Amino acid sequence: MLPPIDQFNELTNKQATDALQALFENAPQFADRVAAERPFDSYTELIDRAEGMAGSLPEVDQIEVINGHPQIGASPAAVSSQSYAEQGYDRTTASGNQALADKLASLNTEYERRFGFRFCVFVAGRPRSEIADVMSSRLSAQREEELERALSAVFAIARSRLQKLTQTLEETR
Repeated sequence: MLPPIDQFNELTNKQATDALQALFENAPQFADRVAAERPFDSYTELIDRAEGMAGSLPEVDQIEVINGHPQIGASPAAVSSQSYAEQGYDRTTASGNQALADKLASLNTEYERRFGFRFCVFVAGRPRSEIADVMSSRLSAQREEELERALSAVFAIARSRLQKLTQTLEETR
């Protein structure tokens, strides 16, 4: 849960970095950089500034931000609660389709071998079969284009998470 932005601005660096995990999953160095940019007037401003920062980072640091997100189709036990819902594990029956799981594993391996980073896409409730088709089609993309697309997806995901967290906070009031 994210504290109100004025409280976030007053947290210690470690607390702020930890809070940002809700938006930027498994990217502690990046979250640290974002926390160091405080104060922010809003979380929307935070995400906008973070996106600008990410675009100017060295590629190795951009890849850290992208690779913080789990693989599409990763084991449900290995993903955060946000990724669990975003990837549709809460909507799939039983253990899902093994053929699709195998296809996703193969596509993840091929994608990472080709580009050197994880496939990251804003799932937005789409079924994994559709995401597999998207991933497959992206294998012919240029690396620079795909890096840009993946980094952009990280911030689309962060904005969606912020919206959900904000709705949850308002519902509890």
